[in-house]
Amino acid sequence: MSTLGNSPLPITTSPTATATSATNRHRFSLSKWKGAKPIPLAISLAIGLLFRFTVPKPHQLSTIASQLLAIFLTTICGLILSPLPVGAWAFLSLTIAVITKTITFVATFAAFTNEVIWLIVVSFFSSRGFIKTGLGDRVALCFVSWLGKDTLGLSYGLALSEAAISSAIPSTTARAGGIFLPIIKSLAVSADSHPKDHSSRKLGAYLIQTQLQASNSSSALFLTAAANNLLCLKLAEGLGVKTSSKWLTWFKVSSIPAIISLLASPTILYKIFPPEMKNTPDAPLMARRKLEQMGPIKSDQWVMMIVMLVTVSLWISGSDVKRSLLRCLLHSLSLAGILQQTEETQSRALSEEVFVLFQSDVKRSSFCFNREHSVKLREALGLASGITAMLGLSLLLAFGILTWDDCLSEKSAWDTLAWFGVLIGMATQLTTLGVVAWMSNVVANFLNSLSLHWFGAFCILLGTYYFIHDLFASQTAHVAALYPAFLGMCLASKIPNLLATLLLGYFSNLFGALTHYSSGQAAVYYGAGYVELRDVFKMGITIALINIAIWGLVGLAGGRFLAFTKTEISK
Repeated sequence: MSTLGNSPLPITTSPTATATSATNRHRFSLSKWKGAKPIPLAISLAIGLLFRFTVPKPHQLSTIASQLLAIFLTTICGLILSPLPVGAWAFLSLTIAVITKTITFVATFAAFTNEVIWLIVVSFFSSRGFIKTGLGDRVALCFVSWLGKDTLGLSYGLALSEAAISSAIPSTTARAGGIFLPIIKSLAVSADSHPKDHSSRKLGAYLIQTQLQASNSSSALFLTAAANNLLCLKLAEGLGVKTSSKWLTWFKVSSIPAIISLLASPTILYKIFPPEMKNTPDAPLMARRKLEQMGPIKSDQWVMMIVMLVTVSLWISGSDVKRSLLRCLLHSLSLAGILQQTEETQSRALSEEVFVLFQSDVKRSSFCFNREHSVKLREALGLASGITAMLGLSLLLAFGILTWDDCLSEKSAWDTLAWFGVLIGMATQLTTLGVVAWMSNVVANFLNSLSLHWFGAFCILLGTYYFIHDLFASQTAHVAALYPAFLGMCLASKIPNLLATLLLGYFSNLFGALTHYSSGQAAVYYGAGYVELRDVFKMGITIALINIAIWGLVGLAGGRFLAFTKTEISK
């Protein structure tokens, strides 16, 4: 019996087949790569290395300062090109700075104790309660039921409802994805307007564009309406510009241009990007039907409203309420004879601030207050913004509106904590080492050589700051990277402090609708599929120019910025 059939046949492989197999294995291995994107990583690292080792070091900067600037440039390039998620890239850059002994470990993590960072984190937690209880949906549906009889009124109802709740939810992306996009999609579908279809222009595209553009003014209206607003003021403090009554000062200056922009945007878009459907008689009916399904306001929604009203009230009142409480308490203590009553102690040990504040009370009661008592009382009553936010969150946890698991699952808050801390730490060190001052003086000297008035210089800087956002995919990353440098240039160019500090802060919100990738909310709304890309860019640049005119010229024409420069800002 032959064994030929059982013997193995020789297998031959052609060179072509071998090469093809190797190529496939190579492609397969690249497709499975889960780390940093190779090309963006290489470009980001190369820019920092080239600056460090090929560009001559300015004699005004130390070697450590130049080295930190190189690392910071690498960090910024990574924020633009995104070789890793923002938090991961910030941590990698931080590690490089520590390994190269550019920043000490203690200085690196000192920024994580910053009050502003924790105010933002706690605000993210609180905003989750606003969405979890359904209070945000209820507010939006109420506005739709009141104003939604036609398409223009419907857009105003949605825009104004976001403005109403924005101070309690410091994330425009969360408001877009968690509240308003679901409502807009529901309204559009009920009107037979569908994404990625010719019917999208019937209603959905207009509502999406209007909400996106109006959301930026809502974010600029209140200090706590966007995380980057708080970051702006914190970075300004690092440059020596301090703002008293932050929440109220921000709102006083932003209120008029924000209201004008909120009222103008829907009408302008109604003219240049008109919806095919002009009347929406079913929208109020749908809103009322959903409100009926929700039933009466539930207990957890009442608690949420009360807690947020108390928190926002404390933010608004700031030092005024605290001073009033302090006046009443000190006066009561004086009448009770608890505080000392000697003219000698008054003249010798009085805290100047407390004495001026309560001088009339002292005269009436003939009592005085020594420094020890006044300091202790101010420490007891002086709740900072971050502590106020912590108080609000504690109440939500105590009443069961939020659970600790809700806080742990709020990934955006913890991610923000990580990369905010890194960027603020780097920005602080750049200021300490004189890098920001050096860059500001270079640009200021160039502008001065052009013999420009401060207003002309400010227009150039402001326009550059606005439109350079095309390079960024994050508003907060833009602020952390460029706000200190541009504010420093403004101050060096003798631009009024308040005008520069606040307008740069407001514009940090307004450029969020410039492109489909310029902010989280822009990506959310564009991802809905109702607006074509060419329309995003067309409407983005059009509304951008209108907003620049409104926010720049209206504020200047009223003289509000110059008036507040003398009273609210001190170096």
